[in-house]
Amino acid sequence: MSLSSSLFSGISGLSSLGNAMQIIGDNIANVNTVGFKSSAFSFQDLLSQSVSTLSGTAQVGRGTALGDIYASFAQGSFESSSNTTDLAIGGDGFFVLKESGTDNFFYSRAGNFSFDESGYMSNPEGYVVQGWALDENGDDVGSITDVVLSSFTSAPQETNNIQTIVNLNADGDDNSSGSDLALATAWDGTAIPPLSESAYEYQTTLMVYDSLGSTHDVTVYFDKALTTSAHEFVVTCNPSEDYRTGAAGNAWSGKLARGLIEFDTSGSITNIDMWSINPADGTSVVLAEATDLSDGYFTFVPTFITGNPMAVELDFGSRYDGLNWVKGSLSTSQYASASTTTFQSANGYGAGDLEGVNVDVDGVITGSYSNGQLLPLYRVGLAKFQNTQGLFKEGGNLYSETRESGSAITNKPGTNGLGSIAPNALEQSNVDIANELVKMITTQRGFQANSKIITVTDQMLSDLINIKR
Repeated sequence: MSLSSSLFSGISGLSSLGNAMQIIGDNIANVNTVGFKSSAFSFQDLLSQSVSTLSGTAQVGRGTALGDIYASFAQGSFESSSNTTDLAIGGDGFFVLKESGTDNFFYSRAGNFSFDESGYMSNPEGYVVQGWALDENGDDVGSITDVVLSSFTSAPQETNNIQTIVNLNADGDDNSSGSDLALATAWDGTAIPPLSESAYEYQTTLMVYDSLGSTHDVTVYFDKALTTSAHEFVVTCNPSEDYRTGAAGNAWSGKLARGLIEFDTSGSITNIDMWSINPADGTSVVLAEATDLSDGYFTFVPTFITGNPMAVELDFGSRYDGLNWVKGSLSTSQYASASTTTFQSANGYGAGDLEGVNVDVDGVITGSYSNGQLLPLYRVGLAKFQNTQGLFKEGGNLYSETRESGSAITNKPGTNGLGSIAPNALEQSNVDIANELVKMITTQRGFQANSKIITVTDQMLSDLINIKR
C-alpha cells in the first residue's frame, strides 16, 4: 500500500523546507552583521522506489532532502567609518586571526579591529590580527606574527646633514679684514658673545639633534673675503655645549670648522675649501677634498654628548663630482643684493610619542608620532583557500580551515590574487533582503502544500479503515 509511503514523502518535504526556513531566518537575522556571508541551499529528490505497472516496472519518488548548503562569498558593500583600524577587503581573501595563548588560526571577512590594553590589534572577541613586522624602510621582517604595538615611542635620530642656501652680498664689507680666513680668528669661545656683530656680515642658524634627541644650535657666520669673489665662513655651536676633548674653556671652544667659498662672475660657486678645528689646540686641520666623501660634501664633527662625536655634512647646494662643484636646484650664490637665507634644513629628529595609526591599501600600518615622523610598523596579512566552500563556520564571524578547504595561502594584500585593504571602512553583510523574503514566501507555500499531503493521506487512511463498518 503506497498511502503510508506518501506520508513519509510529505514528512521529508516538511523537514527539508523547515531546514530551508532556518537558513533563510539565519540570513535575515544577520542582515546587519559585519562581514557576514549569506548561505544558500538546494534540494534533491530521494532514491525512487520501483513499482509494478501494466506497462512494466516504473519508479515512484520517495520525497526530497537538502542537497547542499553553501555560502555566497560575493562582495558586500562598504560602510565608511571614522575608526582608522576598521578595515575591509576589496576582493578575495580573509583576515588572519589567532586565538590568544594558542596556535589556533581563524579567518574572517569582518575587519572591525581595535588595539586592546596590551597593544594587540584584535577583533571584538579578542582574536589577534596577524601580519608582518616592518623595518624602517617598510620591508617585511621574519614570518607572520601578532600585530602588537610594543613601543609607543619613536626613538630619536641624530642629524647627519644640514643644508643652508644663502645669497651672500657681492658688495658686502670685509668686516674681519686681514686675510681670507680672518673671520675664524675673531672667534673667542670664552667671550659673550663669542663673535662680535661687527666681525661678520651675515649669519644663519640651524637646529640639529644629538643621539638622545636633544636640540642644539649650529650657526654659520659669513664675511666678505679680501678676494672680492669669495666669502669666508665659520661653523660654530654654543661653547657651553662643545664637549670635544680639550675644547672646554678655551678660545676655540664652539668653533667647529672654517672655510672659503669662491664664486665666478655670475655669482655661482666655483670652489669650496674647509678646515676642521683641532679641539686640543684650536689649530686648523685641512680636510680631504670632498671628492673623497661618498656624496661630495665636507663634514664637520661636533660633540654634544661626551664620547659621542657626530659627523654632519655641510651642504651649500653644490657638490664636488671629482672635477667640478656642481650646482643643485638650489645653491648658495653671490649676487649684488642683501645677504639672505633662501632655504635651510637639517635632518634628524627628537623622540616622539605615538599619536595614531593609519592603514594603507597595501595593508601597511603606519604610526604617526609627535615628532612628525611617520614610521611603518606592520603589514596586515591576508589568506585565501583553494576551496572556500570547504571552510567551517565557527561563529563570531570566524572560519577555520578543513581538509576540504585546503591549507591557507598567506600573502600581502594586493598580491597573488588577494584583494586590497580599504581603510576606514567595514564590509557589510551580503544578504539580499528582498531575495530572502521571496524565498521565505515560496518556502512557506511549499511547507503548507506538504502539510496538506499528510492531512489528506490521513483522511484517506481513515476512509480505508471505515470500509469495515
